Amino acid sequence: MLAAVTAAALASWPAQGEGSCKGTIYLTFDTGSQSQAELVANTLRKHHIKATFFLANEKTIHGDYSLDPAWAPYWKSLVADGHAFGTHTFDHVYAVRDLPDGKIEVRPQFGAQAGKKQAWTGAQYCSEMKRVATRFHELTGAQLDPLWRAPGGKLTPHLLAAGQACGYAHVVWAEAGFSGDELPSDKWPNAVLLEQSLRKLRDGDIVMAHLGIWSRRDPWAPAVLEPLISGLEQKGFCFATLREHPQYRRTIPGKN
Repeated sequence: MLAAVTAAALASWPAQGEGSCKGTIYLTFDTGSQSQAELVANTLRKHHIKATFFLANEKTIHGDYSLDPAWAPYWKSLVADGHAFGTHTFDHVYAVRDLPDGKIEVRPQFGAQAGKKQAWTGAQYCSEMKRVATRFHELTGAQLDPLWRAPGGKLTPHLLAAGQACGYAHVVWAEAGFSGDELPSDKWPNAVLLEQSLRKLRDGDIVMAHLGIWSRRDPWAPAVLEPLISGLEQKGFCFATLREHPQYRRTIPGKN
């Protein structure tokens, strides 16, 4: 079914000549189980396109964590490829709600306080975001871009203010850019997700996917990423990092 969807889609869209972009799509990837990390990197290299990665120190299929030293070669290779990088909070800290005293109730997914609700100030949340920047520099020698994405995309007014005060621009995704890679594959098969993305994505849309999801039985990236990129290219779309996005490039040094 997936092959039929892809073939039909490509047959109906005339190929565009090189340099004839009819719009730009911004691919973004959040860390996860890392089961698809190499596949994602290699697919992007094959198509010579750049994406934006949001990093948290998440448990991987190898039993380590995505910002452990063992992952330094991977992140260094992506830096060399010219991708952009933002913070996803070090311990993948979910916002729960704003508290009356100006603090934020949060729940880290990893780390010493995993699963426990905490009351944090904006400064504490800022420190959590900057932990990723520090580790990223230790691993790669490169600087993190001033971009962040709240785990689950869950924002509160206090949380958004904390990010702004910390110097990070928050990045959401377009409604059509929700890849669905974290949805159950029995209800949302890859062929359906691919068809929806190819049909709905428009110029300027930000797409969100992960470098592997523990819960999805039929992984998204091996089946969808390649035909999605090819299909969008056939429609005349080009790809760029968020460093080039009109809303975010003014926050990047040298891009405003």
